Amino acid sequence: MAEISGTHDVAVGEKQDQGELLTVPEGWKEPGFSKDDNPHGMLEESSFATLFPKYREQYLRECWPLVKKKLAEFGVRAVLDVIEGSMTVATTRKTWDPFIVIRARDLIKLLARSVPYEQAVRILDDDVFCDIIKIGGMVRNKERFVKRRQRLIGPNGQTLKAVELLTQCYVLVQGNTVAAIGSHKGLRDVRKIVVDTMKNVHPVYNIKAMMIKRELAKDPVLKNESWDRFLPKFQHKQLSKRKQPFKKREKKEYTPFPPPQPDSKVDQELATGEFFMKEKEKKQRKRQQQQVREVEAKKAQQERRNKAFVPPEEPTHKVKTSETGSNSKVDVEALKRKIKKVTKKQSLGQIKNL
Repeated sequence: MAEISGTHDVAVGEKQDQGELLTVPEGWKEPGFSKDDNPHGMLEESSFATLFPKYREQYLRECWPLVKKKLAEFGVRAVLDVIEGSMTVATTRKTWDPFIVIRARDLIKLLARSVPYEQAVRILDDDVFCDIIKIGGMVRNKERFVKRRQRLIGPNGQTLKAVELLTQCYVLVQGNTVAAIGSHKGLRDVRKIVVDTMKNVHPVYNIKAMMIKRELAKDPVLKNESWDRFLPKFQHKQLSKRKQPFKKREKKEYTPFPPPQPDSKVDQELATGEFFMKEKEKKQRKRQQQQVREVEAKKAQQERRNKAFVPPEEPTHKVKTSETGSNSKVDVEALKRKIKKVTKKQSLGQIKNL
């Protein structure tokens, strides 16, 4: 029993140690990769190339000396081919950072997507990353695509500025792409906002939710709890623009059996006994039916005509009965006093006139 309890304590202690290792302390930073970590350099050459549009040629010509100087610090060679319209970065024997060629590739991609050099050069830092979101194929209609892209930018770029402040990322909308530079968490939020905007969800909804999350993160009590009850829940209303029919036909209940076969003309004649009649009798019967239909039609027509001569019903007026009935009692004494008072006033008036 003692051995079992001892092994149980060791297992619990190992689990606690693993839990402590999984938690990253606040303010911790991964140590940087320096030239002393790889003094021998690279043996093989790696290169990446990307094309750039014609309107970026003049700007790239001006800033290319700065790009070459910055990449030379890491031992990376940069080539600008104006004839083919391409930029190439490649490692050399002096390159000591094996990952720097990936960051150099991102640098030339950002420069090709109209990101200014001052912002694009930040990608060479260890704690900065980039994401180029392609939005060209998300909306088929060209006019709708332009409207939603403008909705992402906002009036005078206010919406885009709000996204940058909340995500701590640099965001640039250019053509059919959105370029973002920042941390992993900020890039994830930027991608969500951009994709939702292209799916006809207004960016203000995501901005409002991010502002609430930022305030909740400051509270140490709610930091490790679920925030679903605080976040607003927006329902996506999609109204169909298809014209609805005036009379909708209700669907019948599905049955696996086919409908019953209708009776043929011969079957109907056999049921009524007409099949065994002679031709003369059939014509006589048909004539009688036609005469009955004509009489009914004539009668219905005569009723429609007679409706115009029917006088309308006159409204009955009710005579209002007086509220005071014969049984109502009259105060004789009060009436005498009133008459006496009136006669007295009249006599006084006559005396004054004299």
